[in-house]
Amino acid sequence: MLDPVIDSEGAPFWGYARQGELRVQACADCSEPRFPPRPCCPHCQSFAGEWRAVAGHGRIWSYVVPHPPLLPDYADQAPYNVIVVELTDAPRIRLVGNLVAEAGARLDSVPAERIRIGARVQVVFTGEGLPQWVLERP
Repeated sequence: MLDPVIDSEGAPFWGYARQGELRVQACADCSEPRFPPRPCCPHCQSFAGEWRAVAGHGRIWSYVVPHPPLLPDYADQAPYNVIVVELTDAPRIRLVGNLVAEAGARLDSVPAERIRIGARVQVVFTGEGLPQWVLERP
């Protein structure tokens, strides 16, 4: 699997993820969450920021199943899904990831026909701290 490209603004996100915690950057002045991380708030132009824990629940906002795989390293797991998740406690934040059967499972562990727009999901983390998503159980 490819490793994420970590820049100075996004490093805290990945640090928290390695600890099994989902956090998003928020403005310390107007409280608006923002993602991707950046130095200036797009709402009030403040440079004050902080990292806030979010519950890690959301809904599938969109998805795609690449055929063939876009990168050779993923060929043995094709077809696999890539989902966009809208966070419940920060609906303006949408994160890209994969829907898997359990933390660390293969990218093809959930059949494409089980994916539905609006399905409720929760975050899980691989051993390396990569956020993935599983379907919430009723």
